[in-house]
Amino acid sequence: MSQNIKEKGGAMRIILLLLIATFVVMPLTNVEAQKAKTIDELAKMYDSSQCKSCHAEIYAQWEKSHHARPFLGVAGGMQLIPVVKSSAFKVKEPKEATLKTFPCFKCHLPQAVEHAEDSVAVELTEALFAFTADNATDDAKKEAKAKVAKLQITCLVCHNEKAITHKLVEGKPEKGVIYSTKNNDAHPGGKVKKSVIMSQAIFCGQCHGTGPNFEFDYPVQCATLYGSYQHNYLSKGGFQTCQECHMKKVNGKADHLIGPNFDDKAQTGDFLSKNIHLDVETLGYQWLRKAGDLRPMVVVNTKITQDAGHRIPDG
Repeated sequence: MSQNIKEKGGAMRIILLLLIATFVVMPLTNVEAQKAKTIDELAKMYDSSQCKSCHAEIYAQWEKSHHARPFLGVAGGMQLIPVVKSSAFKVKEPKEATLKTFPCFKCHLPQAVEHAEDSVAVELTEALFAFTADNATDDAKKEAKAKVAKLQITCLVCHNEKAITHKLVEGKPEKGVIYSTKNNDAHPGGKVKKSVIMSQAIFCGQCHGTGPNFEFDYPVQCATLYGSYQHNYLSKGGFQTCQECHMKKVNGKADHLIGPNFDDKAQTGDFLSKNIHLDVETLGYQWLRKAGDLRPMVVVNTKITQDAGHRIPDG
């Protein structure tokens, strides 16, 4: 009798523990699956500032890159304004905006596509409208630009979100895992797994792509770098990857400025001058138009060539 009571009591304790575990685990699962409702929430989800403590030089390079300001264009321009004001995706007021209003998110903010709600698009549109308002003060414009600047392609976007392309075989990137060119179980910031594409051109080609994006309700023509690289560079015997040209090593580590930085005219000029060549041939002569009328003449032949792995300019 007492033995049966003990057995029943033990079974009840096991059931109770399982129930407790269920209630503890379920909220965590829901939190992981929860999407960002605000720009601040999305920025926090992909915040990579902790990387700076160990990778200070790389982080400083990234801060100057266009990845750190994907919506601010060159010289701090608010490049999304035409999207909401004059394109096929324009809206009359911010509350009409959804994630589909911004096809640019596909590359300029890929984390938003799966991990943000439409409310993030609304908040972004509010900032864009505030910046362009007729009565906008300098402080209002500064505040709006600061809001847009929070949306970045951070370390985690490349080293997690975009680290796997062949998801049907390899699965989606694991939460909490950092992907790189090699495995590192001792990494203090979390487990590091090797991404088979991290050092290949296809990794960059996910965003710097092949041209038209037909998946949208209104297809848009955008970056064609990867298509140009495949069709006009590899086909003619080229063999270097995007990373070999744009992420050359600095102090033994890949340069995460990923140049050129178009806000730095000197750096951009130096970068382009190494790949764009101008050949000039001249021939000077005199033309005797008529007796006593001898006119100096010159023939100038110019030829511009480039040996980059893609057409220039492009994106």
